[in-house]
Amino acid sequence: MKKVLAILLVFALVFSAFAGGKKESKAASSAMKVGFVYIGTINDEGYTQAHDKGRLAVEAMGIETAYIENVPENADCEKAIRDLIDQGCTLIYTTSFGFMDWTIKVAADYPNIKFAHCSGYKRAANVSTYFGKVFQARYLSGIAAGLKTKANKIGYVAAFPIPEVIRGINAFTLGVQSVNPASSVEVVWTSTWFDPAVEKQAALDLLNKGCDVIAQHQDTTSPQIAAGERGAFAVGYNVPTPTAAPKAYLTAPLFHWDVFYVDDVKRALDGSWTSRAYWEGLSTGQVSLDALTALNDPRAAGRIAEAEAKIKDGSFNPFTGPLSDQAGSVKVPAGTVMTDDEIWNMGWFVQGVTGTIPQ
Repeated sequence: MKKVLAILLVFALVFSAFAGGKKESKAASSAMKVGFVYIGTINDEGYTQAHDKGRLAVEAMGIETAYIENVPENADCEKAIRDLIDQGCTLIYTTSFGFMDWTIKVAADYPNIKFAHCSGYKRAANVSTYFGKVFQARYLSGIAAGLKTKANKIGYVAAFPIPEVIRGINAFTLGVQSVNPASSVEVVWTSTWFDPAVEKQAALDLLNKGCDVIAQHQDTTSPQIAAGERGAFAVGYNVPTPTAAPKAYLTAPLFHWDVFYVDDVKRALDGSWTSRAYWEGLSTGQVSLDALTALNDPRAAGRIAEAEAKIKDGSFNPFTGPLSDQAGSVKVPAGTVMTDDEIWNMGWFVQGVTGTIPQ
C-alpha cells in the first residue's frame, strides 16, 4: 500500500509541475502590454490610422495595448514613451521619424524594455527599426498617374526633405515615366505631416500651374479633395480613401503595419526577439497598391500587374540603371541596381522631377 501511495505521490508532483509550468507561460503572455506613440490621430484617414489598424491586430492576438496620439516630434515624445512605461508597457513602438532620438534616449534608461522605431536608422540592443518598401507601391501608382495625365504635368505635395520622402518621389516619377516619358512631376514642400489647410493649398498651387494629377506624402486627404474640386485626379497614401474625393481618387500606396506588428509581438512572446532593421515590401504584404477605381485609364490594370509581378519575384527593382539626376549626370549606370542602403539614404532627384531639395 505504501508503494502505491508513493507512486501516486510522484504522479501528483509531476502533474503539478506541468500545470505550474503552463500557468507561468500563460501569465507571461497575459502580462505583456504593448504601447504605441502616434504623431496623429487614429482616425486621420492616413498614416496614424494605418498604424492603428496594426495595433488592433495585436489586440486580436489577446495582447493588451495602449497608445498616445497627437504627440509632436519634440520632448513630448519622451514624456509619452515614459508614460507608456509607467502604464506597464514592455514593448513600445514609436511611429514617426522625428521620434527617433527620443526613443534612443529613453531606451538607454530601460534596457529590459523592447522598443522599435518606425522609419529611422538608429538602433540599440533593445531598439529595432522598421518600415515598409512603400517606394515599390509608389512606382506602381506612378504608372496609374502617368497613364491618366493629359497635361503631362503631375503635382506632388511633399512633406519633409528626408530620404523617405525623396525616394518616394523618385519611385513615383520613374513609374510615371515608364509609361509616359514626356510627363514630369513637380514637387511642392509643406514641412508638415498633418495640416489639412496647408496641404490643400499646396495642391491648389500645383493645380494652378497646370497639373492634372496630384500625389502626396502627408496624412490627410486634403490634396485629394483639392484635386476633386478642380476636376483633376489624385493618388492617395497610407490607407484607402476613395470616398474622400470620389471624382478624383485613382488609387494609393498602402501600408499594412499588422504584418510587422504581429510578427514582432510573436517574437517578443516566444523569446526570439532581437534588435533588427526590418524593411519589407510587396512580396511580404507589408505594402500594396489599393484597388484601381473606374477613373483609371483602361491600360493601367495590365501595366501595373505586370510591373508588380516582377517586383515581387525580384526580377525588377524600380531603382535600376541607367538613372540620371536632374542635371543629367548619370547616378546609376545601366544594368546596375541600387542597393537597399543606397535607396534608404537617397538624397537626390531623378530626371523628370521639377523642384529642389531644401538643405
